[in-house]
Amino acid sequence: MPRPLARFLVKHQVFRSAELGWSRLKNGDLLRAAEENGFEVLVTADQNLSYQQNLIGRKLALVVLPSGQWPKVMLRLEEVVRAVDDALSGSFTQLEPDSRRRSTRSSRFADESGEN
Repeated sequence: MPRPLARFLVKHQVFRSAELGWSRLKNGDLLRAAEENGFEVLVTADQNLSYQQNLIGRKLALVVLPSGQWPKVMLRLEEVVRAVDDALSGSFTQLEPDSRRRSTRSSRFADESGEN
């Protein structure tokens, strides 16, 4: 997540993975650590996350930024902030790269029993 984004997420307490000593955690381990430590939303620029990880049964809301570069995120700042503010437990929102129009892919992942 680009560092300047944190100051625009005023409804949230923001931590960077490096601040928590989680810099070396990747994908599944990072998701697990965030959930185990009570985080509600994980914001990432990893556009392949939903293809690399099984998101079913996650309590954590995931928001995938259109880019990890601040100038590109800044162009869509309102949309990014809204996606984070509106994130629900177990939801996945991916802001597609290189689009100035609202172009998101959202879904909720049910647990194995089919319940949310």
